[in-house]
Amino acid sequence: MSERILIVDDESTVRSALTTLLHREGFEVAAAAEGPTALAECAAFRPDLILLDIVMPGMNGFEVCQRIKATPETRLTPVILITALSATEDRIRGINAGADDFLSKPIDFNELVARARSLLRLKQFTDELESAEAVLFSLAHSIEARDQYTRGHCARLAEMSARLGEKLGLPEEYIKTLRRAGIVHDIGKVVIPDAILLKPGPLSLDEAEVMHKHPVVGERICAPLRTFRLALPIIRHHHERYDGSGYPDGLRGGEIPLTAGILQLADVYDALTTDRPYRSAASPAVALEVMEEEAVRGWWNRDLFAAFREMLRSRSEHLEAATPEVLGQAGEN
Repeated sequence: MSERILIVDDESTVRSALTTLLHREGFEVAAAAEGPTALAECAAFRPDLILLDIVMPGMNGFEVCQRIKATPETRLTPVILITALSATEDRIRGINAGADDFLSKPIDFNELVARARSLLRLKQFTDELESAEAVLFSLAHSIEARDQYTRGHCARLAEMSARLGEKLGLPEEYIKTLRRAGIVHDIGKVVIPDAILLKPGPLSLDEAEVMHKHPVVGERICAPLRTFRLALPIIRHHHERYDGSGYPDGLRGGEIPLTAGILQLADVYDALTTDRPYRSAASPAVALEVMEEEAVRGWWNRDLFAAFREMLRSRSEHLEAATPEVLGQAGEN
């Protein structure tokens, strides 16, 4: 399948010339004369690369680029800004808008093709990386679906962990990592037999030993992807305990990564507040009481647990305060 290039330029002669030349190079080409049409073409044509003029009436190239990079479906699509502007501040503005490269007018077509092919190679690597991530997420969801009692568990963990990370003021890359890890943290359970994974009761020592291998297996599965670099410690260590009695490495105290401790608290809370074959779900209040006792026992970081409990309380109060308004809106519909 030919790689697709979208040309965005308000000059028809430029669009026509570039379209003809790029067709000869084997590319599939679409063209737009102004910003709003270009954004619509991004959704319909799904280009692999965008050649974008800066100086256009109405929405200029900087704004179009910024919108392309702010849209999840197109944020990784490379954009080459084409401009007669040469001032450094214009280049800086383009970089801030998310541009991947620049070309100056008049356009040297050989240079254009060389730069386009270079960015398209990088785009191919990115697409392959996203496909690999998608496979891992699908695998994680299929593992979750093996047990009817854990359906939705990963999504809840991703959401709770990210909220606690935000409350603690963690950088955005760690918030994203917590969401990723929430989905794949138990991916290592792919090697656990159903007889152990779905057993409706306590595990024997031998069974527990098999179960305790899943964090290491999960880390090994996700290790080849660089995008999971920050998630690996979470995957491996989300069953450690503050007093060193956890697994797989028996880490204690500050040895346990903060992000792993965050996901662990969300994991325990979700397990307590959902039905299991051997017990009914506990109420949020009872679950927090149990976790408080475990914190006193030395299992959890007390300060981290206090922040987690406060986060849940604030969330609950927010939802309760919003309920009358939500109900009122529902009654109007």
